[in-house]
Amino acid sequence: MKLNERSVAHYATCDSPADHAGFLHKRVERHHHHHHATSYHRRWFILKGNLLFYFEDRESRDPLGLVVLEGCTVELCEAAEEFAFAIRFDDAGAKAYVLVADCQAAMEGWVKALSRASFDYMRLVVRELEKQLEDARKSLAACYKSPRKSSSGRKRHLSNPAMALVQEQPPILENGYSTWGSGYLPAGASCADHDGGCSKPPPLPPRRRLAAGSGCGALVTGLSLTGQESPMSPETACFSKLHNWYGQEIAEIRREWLESQRSGEL
Repeated sequence: MKLNERSVAHYATCDSPADHAGFLHKRVERHHHHHHATSYHRRWFILKGNLLFYFEDRESRDPLGLVVLEGCTVELCEAAEEFAFAIRFDDAGAKAYVLVADCQAAMEGWVKALSRASFDYMRLVVRELEKQLEDARKSLAACYKSPRKSSSGRKRHLSNPAMALVQEQPPILENGYSTWGSGYLPAGASCADHDGGCSKPPPLPPRRRLAAGSGCGALVTGLSLTGQESPMSPETACFSKLHNWYGQEIAEIRREWLESQRSGEL
C-alpha cells in the first residue's frame, strides 16, 4: 500500500484527537557479522484510527515510523523486560514490533487500544450492533402484533354511575376500632350491600327501637330535653360521640331509678 508521506505526516501532527498516546520502549534488533544485538529506544507513540505513529520525542513534528494496524494481533510476549507486548502480523516473515510499557496499567491500556484499532474489529462491532438492532425491531413488531387486553370492563364501570369505583382509603380508627360511615364515596355513587340496597349503619339496640317506635315516653322525653342529635346523623359517626350519646341514656335511666328508690322510701 502506497502512502503519501506529506499527508501522513500532517495527519500525525494535526489537531485531530488521538485515540491513545504515550511513551513506549521500542525494541531494535541489529545483526552484524553473525552478531545479534538488542536494544530499546524510548519513543513517543500516537494512535489515530488504525495508524500508529512513533516519534523521537514528544515535541517532534516528523514521525520516525508508522505501523498500519491491519491483519495483525496484539499479544503479551515473554521478554527480559517487564510489561512487554508485541504486534505480530499474519503474513509470514512480516516484522513484529516488540514494545515495553512503563507499568502494568500503561501496558493494559495500550494492548486494549491497539486491539480495537483495526477495521476488522470495527467491522465485527458494526455487525454485532446491526444484529442487535434487527432483534430489537423484531421484538417491537411482535409487540404491536400481539393482541392487547381489553379494557371494556373498566369502561362499563366508568360509564355507569352506580358501578363507579370506590376510592380505597385506609379505615379511620378511633380507640382501636374502625368507625362505620368513614369510607369515601364519589359524588352520586352508592355502595350496595349483599341485599342489593344501600349500606346501613349498625342496628339500634332493643331499648332504642322501642323508644323510636313509640314516639313518646319518659326516656324519649328525657333525651329530647338534652337536645342531642340522633346517632344516625353523620356528626355522630365516630365512636366517641356514639359513646357519649348512649352514655347519656344510661345516666338518665340511672337517675330515674334513683328517684324511684327515693320515692319508695318516702
